[in-house]
Amino acid sequence: MDIVIVGIDLGKNSCSLAGLDASGRVVLRRRMRRSAVGSFVTSLQRCVVAMGACCGAHHLGRVFAAQGHEVRRMSPEYVRPYGAPRRRVLPVEEESTQRVVD
Repeated sequence: MDIVIVGIDLGKNSCSLAGLDASGRVVLRRRMRRSAVGSFVTSLQRCVVAMGACCGAHHLGRVFAAQGHEVRRMSPEYVRPYGAPRRRVLPVEEESTQRVVD
């Protein structure tokens, strides 16, 4: 499993991650506690880490950049339109973040 882009939807307590390979196929989809995200991304090879620019994204971005990852943050108003509208279960925003990175 060679992950090129990791999209992260940051929440208060839990985060959703999706990893894409070089062809753009989702090879990893995982939900984990916010405290475990840093150690998980540390275990990955260098890749692009995309996330919405919320209050905690800047801290995590500095942590990931120090580990050698390329960090891309985008404004939350641009993340939301990529999700599917009016679904009862909200779509995972990390995949929409990855679409914007390309």
